[in-house]
Amino acid sequence: MHIRDITSGTCCIGVWGPLARDLVQPLTRDDFSHEGFGYFRAKETYLGHVPVTAMRLSYVGELGWELYTTADLGLRLWDTLWEAGRKHGVIAAGRSAFNSLRLEKGYRAWGTDMTDEHDPFEAGVGFAVRMDKEFVGREALDAAAPPTRRLTPLLLDDPAANVLGKEPVYVDGVPSGYVTSASYGYTLGRCVAYAWLPPLATGTGVHIEYFGEKVPATVAEEPLFDPKMTRIRR
Repeated sequence: MHIRDITSGTCCIGVWGPLARDLVQPLTRDDFSHEGFGYFRAKETYLGHVPVTAMRLSYVGELGWELYTTADLGLRLWDTLWEAGRKHGVIAAGRSAFNSLRLEKGYRAWGTDMTDEHDPFEAGVGFAVRMDKEFVGREALDAAAPPTRRLTPLLLDDPAANVLGKEPVYVDGVPSGYVTSASYGYTLGRCVAYAWLPPLATGTGVHIEYFGEKVPATVAEEPLFDPKMTRIRR
């Protein structure tokens, strides 16, 4: 067996949105329907004349695929998707749009929202841990005390207010944590922030200090957008 790192020779383009399937399906002979290409599945295929590895997953809360090809074919893949998408109103969205959508969906960013200093239960990803199986670190998790902090979703009370991330958060007037990520949520119509805070009940009011001003926010229940995953799994 040989293992080779091909990262530097690979590129990825994400196609997401309500019309993602309408854009991609005419470009391939393979079945990209929900029944033919289920969520969290991968398939090697061609889009136009470009060989791709298509992965049906979404970090933005919408139907779509991550499409991987070799770096030398990246521009051809882009042009193929762009031409096919023009009649559907396709747009080129950047990192800020990506960040806004993933925060509305409650998707964490490794290295920003959580690191190896946090355990999965306090970070809100305990659903991915199977404590009845053997894995490195299971004994430590099993012996851990109940979390004294949690990665907490906040919605700013004022629809016109915004924060950027790394701001201190006050609970009952006391500095109690900090914002990890924040962005305006255009679907929700308010700024979404995630912060490390002591465990707080949904609906609890807090304040985020933004350039010396205390901005009111409220602990929200997640996911904030499409809790039944109907937009992705269809």
